[in-house]
Amino acid sequence: MTFEELGLSKETLKAILAMGFEEPTPIQAGTIPLILEGKDVIGQAQTGTGKTAAFGIPIVERCPKGKKPFAIILEPTRELAVQVAEELNKIGKYKKISALPVYGGASILNQIKAMRRGVDVIVGTPGRVIDHINRGTLDLTDVRMAVLDESDEMLDMGFVDDIKEILKATPSERQTLLFSATMPEPIFDIAKRHMRAPEKVRLSPKEMVVQKIKQVFYEVRHYEKIEALARLLDVEDPELTIIFCHTKKDVDELCGKLQQIGYNASALHGDYTQARRDEVMEKFKNGKIDILVATDVAARGLDIQNVSHVINYSIPQNPESYVHRIGRTGRAGKSGIAITFVTPREYNSLRLIERTAKTTISRKKLPTLADANKAREKAIAAELAGIIGEGRHQCFAALIEELAGEYPPAEIAAAALLAAYGEPRVSETELREGTGDRRGNVRLFMTIGRKDNIRIPDIVQSIAREANVPSSKIGNIKVFDKFTFVEVPSEIADRVIGSLNEIMVKGKRVRVRQANAQ
Repeated sequence: MTFEELGLSKETLKAILAMGFEEPTPIQAGTIPLILEGKDVIGQAQTGTGKTAAFGIPIVERCPKGKKPFAIILEPTRELAVQVAEELNKIGKYKKISALPVYGGASILNQIKAMRRGVDVIVGTPGRVIDHINRGTLDLTDVRMAVLDESDEMLDMGFVDDIKEILKATPSERQTLLFSATMPEPIFDIAKRHMRAPEKVRLSPKEMVVQKIKQVFYEVRHYEKIEALARLLDVEDPELTIIFCHTKKDVDELCGKLQQIGYNASALHGDYTQARRDEVMEKFKNGKIDILVATDVAARGLDIQNVSHVINYSIPQNPESYVHRIGRTGRAGKSGIAITFVTPREYNSLRLIERTAKTTISRKKLPTLADANKAREKAIAAELAGIIGEGRHQCFAALIEELAGEYPPAEIAAAALLAAYGEPRVSETELREGTGDRRGNVRLFMTIGRKDNIRIPDIVQSIAREANVPSSKIGNIKVFDKFTFVEVPSEIADRVIGSLNEIMVKGKRVRVRQANAQ
């Protein structure tokens, strides 16, 4: 089926073409004809299968221009409300149909002004929509189409009573559309009470788990996860990545570790203010952040087009969560990769996900540390080739000529690479195993490194001065880009930690702990 065969207006077809749509997705092909006929529809489809256009196209087609809203769309989160409104405005561009996102955390006065000017479609979160109804600033008496999007998530978030109240404010003869990834009993209850003989359109299980997503898992022990993750990120070199953890604490800890070893990562969970959430999401969308570490709740409603990888750092706690998580990649017909870490005890959970989602998750072998370092070298070589090709390196030509009088060119280049990129990655296992020193030394971890302009003499002086330890007792010191390892005798380790922890070194507050401590 093509969009032309759906009998759409030339204005809508022009907008769809401009958006890059080529042919209807399964959920669009199944629902658009029914909605255009005026039937109530229940569509079972996850985010990323094209369901926004599945209800957005018919709304634009059927909407007459007027002062009061013709349609209302309810969304569980402000992020989804904004994204859906943006897509409706693109679809309705040539028919001059306008959609307004309405949500908490934004100026209610601006929303009121926009509604007074006249809006065709309201896309809102239940709480803010009710706020407007109670204030008398939103009149739904002319609404002819109501959409409940991501219905299961709205129920999980406790919006069921709000939904019922909003639907009561609309005419009983309206057309009602309900879209959900899963179909729990409360959704059927809403359908019975508020819909008229709805037609059901359900994607097959294979279509629910988007076929363009490559699904793999790696068996790792819990303490190996961060090392395994670092290797995969280096070898895969993803465009944008979302990493899922179970708890807010897990998110913060993992994000901190990734930042510590040089990845451009940021965290997202329920403790963040809305302003902070917006800032993180904007940076992630624009590629200023490469990796987003999030909980399931925080990632609800995210619709980022260029997410190439989803990584389940913690295996999902149920099959529905797995479907929701991996649906964040493979958007808009693009391919994507879903990676799941599985510990030996979690194989039963993995098999349950495969059975319930009717999918196969292939086992893969982790890349070696050598593979990861080779991939990193390849990326560095490509970056250097680009700099040379653009001639941006010429500003250092005079310095190189000066150094060439003292050192061979290969030595200069190698030193420059070390200064810019740091040492090749060492394995987490090696770091966890401590110093390998038989004299009873303990390895300490310090949150300061080469990028803080720290050198080995600075570390020695700080320990000697603050902990009153002779420099002869300080063992091997390794300074990396963002952290440092230092060996001290085990009998004075606590004294060194207590003396140095939280002190300022070269303008930065330093934290110190035993290297193999969690």
